[in-house]
Amino acid sequence: MAFGRNERVRFSKIYSLSCFRPSTRDEHGQIGQKGYSRVVYCNDPDNLEAVQLRYRGNYVSTTKYTAVNFIPKSLFEQFRRVANIYFLVVACVSFSPLAPFRASSILFPLLVVIGATMAKEGVEDWRRRKQDIKANNRKIHVYRDRSFSERKWKDLRVGDLVKVYKDEYFPADLLLLSSSYPDGICYVETMNLDGETNLKLKHAFDFTASLNDDNSFHQFKAVVKCEDPNEDLYSFIGSLNYNNDPHPLSLQQILLRDSKLRNTEYIYGVVIFTGHDTKVMQNATDPPSKRSKIERRMDKIIYILFSTLISISFIGSIFFGLRTHRDLNQGSYKRWYLEPSRTTVLYDPKRPVLAAFLHFLTGLMLYGYLIPISLYVSIEMVKVLQSIFINQDQDMYHEETNRPARARTSNLNEELGQVDTVLSDKTGTLTCNSMEFVKCSIAGVSYGRGMTEVELALVKRKNIEQLDAAGNTSNISDGHTVKSGKSIKGFNFSDERIMDGQWVNEPNSDIIQKFFRVLSICHTAIPDVNKDTGELSYEAESPDEAAFVIAAREVGFEFFQRTQTSIYLHECENGKKVDRSYELLNMIEFSSARKRMSVIVRNAENQLILLCKGADSVMFEKLSKESQPFEDQTKNHINKYAEAGLRTLVIAYRPLDEEEYKAWKEEFLSAKTSVSNDRDNLVDAATEKIERDLILLGATAVEDKLQKGVPECIEKLADAGIKIWVLTGDKMETAINIGYACHLLAQGMKQIVITLDSPDINALGKLGDREAITKASRESIEKQLREGRSQLESAKSSSALIIDGRSLAYALDKNLESLFLRLATDCSSVICCRSSPKQKALVTKMVKEGTRKTTLAIGDGANDVGMLQEADIGVGISGAEGMQAVMASDFAIAQFRFLERLLLVHGHWCYRRIAMMICYFFYKNIAFGFTLFWFEAHASFSGQPAYNDWYMSFYNVFFTSLPVIALGVFDQDVSARLCLKYPRLYQEGVQNILFNWPRILGWMFNGVLSSMIIFFICKNSTIHQAFREDGHVIDYEILGVLMYTCVVWAVNCQMALSINYFTWIQHFFIWGSIFFWYVFLVIYGYLKPKWSTTAYRVFVEACAPSPFYWMTTFLVVASTLLPYFLYRAFQTRFHPMYHDEIQRRRSEGCEAVTPGELPGRVKDKMNHLSERMKHSHREI
Repeated sequence: MAFGRNERVRFSKIYSLSCFRPSTRDEHGQIGQKGYSRVVYCNDPDNLEAVQLRYRGNYVSTTKYTAVNFIPKSLFEQFRRVANIYFLVVACVSFSPLAPFRASSILFPLLVVIGATMAKEGVEDWRRRKQDIKANNRKIHVYRDRSFSERKWKDLRVGDLVKVYKDEYFPADLLLLSSSYPDGICYVETMNLDGETNLKLKHAFDFTASLNDDNSFHQFKAVVKCEDPNEDLYSFIGSLNYNNDPHPLSLQQILLRDSKLRNTEYIYGVVIFTGHDTKVMQNATDPPSKRSKIERRMDKIIYILFSTLISISFIGSIFFGLRTHRDLNQGSYKRWYLEPSRTTVLYDPKRPVLAAFLHFLTGLMLYGYLIPISLYVSIEMVKVLQSIFINQDQDMYHEETNRPARARTSNLNEELGQVDTVLSDKTGTLTCNSMEFVKCSIAGVSYGRGMTEVELALVKRKNIEQLDAAGNTSNISDGHTVKSGKSIKGFNFSDERIMDGQWVNEPNSDIIQKFFRVLSICHTAIPDVNKDTGELSYEAESPDEAAFVIAAREVGFEFFQRTQTSIYLHECENGKKVDRSYELLNMIEFSSARKRMSVIVRNAENQLILLCKGADSVMFEKLSKESQPFEDQTKNHINKYAEAGLRTLVIAYRPLDEEEYKAWKEEFLSAKTSVSNDRDNLVDAATEKIERDLILLGATAVEDKLQKGVPECIEKLADAGIKIWVLTGDKMETAINIGYACHLLAQGMKQIVITLDSPDINALGKLGDREAITKASRESIEKQLREGRSQLESAKSSSALIIDGRSLAYALDKNLESLFLRLATDCSSVICCRSSPKQKALVTKMVKEGTRKTTLAIGDGANDVGMLQEADIGVGISGAEGMQAVMASDFAIAQFRFLERLLLVHGHWCYRRIAMMICYFFYKNIAFGFTLFWFEAHASFSGQPAYNDWYMSFYNVFFTSLPVIALGVFDQDVSARLCLKYPRLYQEGVQNILFNWPRILGWMFNGVLSSMIIFFICKNSTIHQAFREDGHVIDYEILGVLMYTCVVWAVNCQMALSINYFTWIQHFFIWGSIFFWYVFLVIYGYLKPKWSTTAYRVFVEACAPSPFYWMTTFLVVASTLLPYFLYRAFQTRFHPMYHDEIQRRRSEGCEAVTPGELPGRVKDKMNHLSERMKHSHREI
C-alpha cells in the first residue's frame, strides 16, 4: 500500500546512500571560477542582484523558424539546392534581352515549387510550435506573496520556490529542499532523459528536510552558487549557503526538467536552471543528418544533366557563331533577309565570337528544361505520403500497447528497401524486457515445471527428450511453461511441490521458507493498492525485483506494507494467514560494481539476520568456508538455467550477533557520513566486513521471453538475404542459446567463437602485467580471426561468428578491423556478447563504412542511441525501457516482428517507387528538353524556342507531375502477401537493380530517342503537307502545338506502360493531365493575342479541325512507345526480373506454391546474386 502521512519511512537511517556522494572539496573549490559562476537567490527572485543577472526565462522553443526569420531562413534552405539556384539565376537573367522567353513564364513555376516546399516546412514547424505551447502552458504551484498559487511553466524564474505533486513533471532543474517524507527522500522517474524506467532516489539535506509544509517558507532564504548551464546529466557541482553555512551540493539534490515525481506525495524545490539552460534542453541537439543512397546518386545525375545542358549549349553556340561568321562574305550578307545590318549584338556577323558567347547564355536558359524543377518537391511530397501509409499500416499496429508504427523522418523511406545488415540489441528488442519468475534452485533441488523457449530450441537441436531436475518429463506440447489459473504478470512458475502451500511437505521446508522470505524482504519495492479494485501491485526499481516480490507473494509470503523502519508480510502457517513484521535496520543497495544487495532485519524473535541476493560471480566468494552441502548442485542448476537463457541470482543469508552488529553499525555510519574523497572506499570496506560467511539458500531464475514472432521474422529476413548481427550484454552461453531460440543460429551451422577466456590469458591476468596482457590478447585475437577465416573457407554449411566484449575491443583495433570485418561479413550471423554501448556504435560504424552497404540498427534503450544514430537507418522499439531510443530513431515500431513488414513490404515498395519515379522524371525532362535542341538545330541555333512560353512553364508543374507522384505513392510490383511470400524479391533493392547506372542511362537514352522520334516525325510528316483546309502549310505555332501534344501524350502513356498496379487515382492523373492540356490550350488560346501570343486560337481554329493533327499525334505516340514496349516484352520473356516471373505466375494462376518457393529461373538468378554479394564483400 502507499505510504500514509503517519507511516513515513526515514530512509536516511536505512539506506547506505553510497550513491549520494556530494561534491568533494576540490570540486567545491572551483565555484566562482570560469564555468562555475551561477548564483541563485532562493525564494528571492525579485532581489536586485538577481534581477541584474538576467538569466533566461523558462520559455522553451524547439521550432526551427520564428515569425521573423521564417521567410529568409526558409529561402536559404531552399537555395542550398543546386537546381534551385540555377532556376533562380535563370529567372533573374530572363528579364534581360538574352532570355528566349518571358520572365513571368520562368518565375511562375519557380515560385510554385519554392512556395510548396516552404509551406510544407511551415506546417511541420507549426506542429512543433503547438507542442511547445502545450509544454510552456503547463501549470505548477509557485510560492508568491507568502502562499502557493498556480502559474504557467513559462512564467517561472530562477530562484522561484515551487511545489510539485506526485506524477507531475518537474518544470525546470530544481534543487530539492524537502518532500512528503520527513527526511527529504523522493523517487524520480527519468525515462524522458535516459530511457530508464527504474526509479531513482533523491535526497534533500537534513536541515531543509524539515521544511515540509506550505507555512515553512515564510522566512526561508538561501543562496546557491553552482556550475554554469551544461549538458552533463550525471554530475552537478555547487554549494548551498543557508544561515551563512555553505553545504556542498551533488546530483542527488537536483531534480531535472522532464523527469517525473513518483511514489512521493509532493516535493518542494528551488529553480536553478530554466528553459534552454536546463540539462535536458542542453542535450537537445539535432540528430545526425542522414541521406539515402538514392538521393546521393540523384545529385550525381543532376550534375550529369547540368553537364549535358552546358555541352549542348556550347555546341549550339559554336554552330551559331560559325554560321553568323559566314553570313558576312566580302562585305555582303548571305542571309540578307535577316537584315543583319539592323540587328543587335545578339546577332552581329562582325562580332561572331561575342554573339556566340551570348547565344551560349541563351542556350543555358532555353535548355534548362532538362533539369526537373519539380523533382525535389515531388519527391518530398511522395515521401511524406509514403510515411503516412507506414504510420497507418494496421499490420504494424500493436493493440496491447496501442502503438502504431511511426516514420519519424521521411528522408529514408527508400533506404528501407536496401538494407544489407541489421544490427540488433537483444534485451527489450528481441525479448520483452518483462521478467517472469520461472524456476528456482532451493537446497540443491530445482523447482519449476515446463520449458522456456530457449530450452525448446535446445530440445529440437539435440533431438532428445528433455527431463526436469526431478526426472519428470516436461510438457512441451505448447512450447510454454505449464500454468494453471489466471495469468500473473511477472510470474510464470508452476510446481505442485511448492505451490498452494505444499512446500511445507518438502524435506527442506525450513530452507524454502527462508528463501522466499529473502525474496519478500530484500528489495526496495513499494506496495501500492488500487483503490478501485483492491489489487496489490509493486513499484520496483527493476523488472527483476518486481518478479521476485510477486513470486514470494504467490508462494505465500506477501509483502504488503512498509512503515518507518519495518516491513510487513502475510505468511501462511499451518494453512492460516499470519501477519509478521521485520524491523528494517540497514539496506546496502545494489550497484553495478557490487553486483549484490543486502538488508539487515530483526525478526519477531529478536534475531538479527542479514539477507543477501546477488550475481553468482560475487556471491559464491562470500559464502562461509564451512560445509555448504548443496553448493555444487546449485552451481550446476545455475549453469543449466543460463543455458536455458534465464537470468540468475544467488540467495543467501547470515545470522548476526548483537555485538558484531553494533560495532559494524558505528563504522558503517561513520563511513556513510564522510565527505572525503575516499568515502566510497570506506563504505565498501564496511559492507565487506558484514557481507561475509553467508549461508547459501539457493538461486532464482527469471526469463526475459522472446517477443512474439521474433524467430519467424529473423528467419524471413535471413531468407531475404539480410545479414543479422546481435549485439548484447549477455554471457556467451546465454546469447548462443537465445540465438538458437530466435532462429539466428541453425542446426548444423558452423560456429566460429572468438574469446579471450583461455588459461594463458587468465594466467597473465593474475600477474597484473597490463602490457603483456594487451600484447598476448592482440596476438590471440589475430590468430583466432585467421583460424576463423580458414574454418570459413573449408566449411560446407553456413557459419556464425560469436565474439565476446573483451575480444571485440581488440578486434575493433585499426590493425585487426579489416580482418574481423571480412570474417564477419562472410558469416550468415554474428553475435557480439558483453558489448558496451560504445562498442555497439563502433561495430555499426565499422559495418557501415567497411561494406559501404545500407545498415539498419534496432534497439529499445538509452544504451542503443549511439548505435541507432550511427547506422544508416535507426529503428527504435517503443518498449519497456522508455522512449530514448525512439526519440533518436528514424522509424519506431512496437515489436521486433514488425521489422519484417517494414523492410520486405514498405521498404521494397518505397525503394521501387522512388527509383522508378526519379528515372521517369529524368526521362520526361530529357524527352522534352531535347525536342528543343533538335528544333534549334533545324532553325540554325537561332535561340527561338519551339514552344510557347507558358507551354514550357506548365510542363513540369501541371501536365506531367501528378502522374509521377501517383506512381511514387501507389505503385506495387507485387502485393504485400507476395512480398512476404517471396522474401528474396527484396534483393532487388539490396543490389540496387532498379537504380543502377545502366538502368539510369537506359532511361536517359530512351528520353533522347523519344525526343528524336517526336521531332523528326512531326517535322518530316508535316513540312510539305497542306495542313489547313485552305491549303496553307504548317507554321511555327502549329508545329509547336503538335510536338507538345505528342510529348504530353508520349510521356504520360510511357507512365501507363511502366505502372504495375493501377488505381482510379492513377487513371485520373494520367488521363486527366492529357485532358487538362487540351483544356488549357482552349482557354489560353481565347485570351487576347497580347497574352496568348502564338497560342491564340491555334487549337480551335487550326489543330482540332484537322484530321492530320490527330493522325500524326497517334502515329508519333505509338512510335515513341514502341521501343520501350519491345524492350520490356523481350526482357520479360527471355531475361525476366524477379518480380516479372512472380507476376507472370500470378497472371497464369499458378502462383500458389509453397511459401518461400521461387520459380527456377529466379532461383538461378538469386544464387548468382548471392555469389556476387560474397564476392563484393571479399573485395572490401
